[in-house]
Amino acid sequence: MSQKGALDRAFVFWGGLLCISLLLHLAARLVPGFAEGYAVHVYPVFVGTLGRLCSLVPFSVIEILLYAGAALIVAGVVGVLLRKLSLKRALLLLARSLIVVFLVFTLNCGINYQRIPFSERAGFVLQESTEEELIALCEFLAGEINEAAEEIALDEDGYCMLTGDPVELAREAMAAAALEYPELEGYYPKAKPVFSTWYLSSQLLQGVYSPFTVEANYNNGMPDQDKPSTICHELSHLKGFMREDEANFVAYLACRASKDAGFRYSGSILAYIYSGNALYAQNPAALQKVREKLCDQAVRDLLDHNAYWDTYRGTISEVSDKVNDMYLKANAQEAGTKSYGRMVDLLLAWNRDADKVF
Repeated sequence: MSQKGALDRAFVFWGGLLCISLLLHLAARLVPGFAEGYAVHVYPVFVGTLGRLCSLVPFSVIEILLYAGAALIVAGVVGVLLRKLSLKRALLLLARSLIVVFLVFTLNCGINYQRIPFSERAGFVLQESTEEELIALCEFLAGEINEAAEEIALDEDGYCMLTGDPVELAREAMAAAALEYPELEGYYPKAKPVFSTWYLSSQLLQGVYSPFTVEANYNNGMPDQDKPSTICHELSHLKGFMREDEANFVAYLACRASKDAGFRYSGSILAYIYSGNALYAQNPAALQKVREKLCDQAVRDLLDHNAYWDTYRGTISEVSDKVNDMYLKANAQEAGTKSYGRMVDLLLAWNRDADKVF
């Protein structure tokens, strides 16, 4: 085969992969039912194969791949500078790598952004709420926090401490939530703690879902009370629910269904933080009255939560937030990072269920 023929075949192959990725994105956005059908029937195959395979490894596979990728980029730059590798060849390899990355992202993440939201599948109706309803929600969550606080373990400094394996407990919590919400049924790979906790913390990230290895990763350096809700949040992405606000809501439902007090404590604190922030924006005095009802342990752990994350606020976290905002908008979450506020509307909608009263 001539060199020109080989180049033509390569162009068709790689160009075809790029076109497939773009067409899948368009189909997810424009063809009714395509994204939902894919999320329910096709995406679980990747979770059960690639996700299951990576789950056998005790460390984060994507983290190692990122280190390897960075090393290859450095090696490529050095190779070009030393003229061991032509610039044309280096750019060609980079382009092909990006096409593969885009295709895998599309298959394991991009399409799922267009699926039917969890709230709609579960039958929740979002609507405007009164300030009184928001106050009642915060009071209810404060009560849940106080109840769980009586059962949690404490470390030597008096802060919340997890005693069980959070990875297994999270899988059990998701399974427990699935008893009421069938949308959450199925296999869950093991969540992985990352080695580079500073890297995630500096971006104010508690966890991250990797579509390239179908892994749920979490920041093991943050306070223990943040870990259960974070792991459940990332596991919800493995069910194809990509919206961040809904992942937080699912995390609350899962933690609430857990038999472990540390998980129930973590989920209620997560929900309280979002609801409390919403109430503070409307009526700071009302939030102060609710806060006065929190037990001393909860106040101590909330201060610890704030102190930890405040140490990482700065230029890196601001840039990361802007990048995340653009990413969310690019995937049809028009409110960007503000979409996290929808978590409170979901909690209020959940509460309107006749079986769930404050």
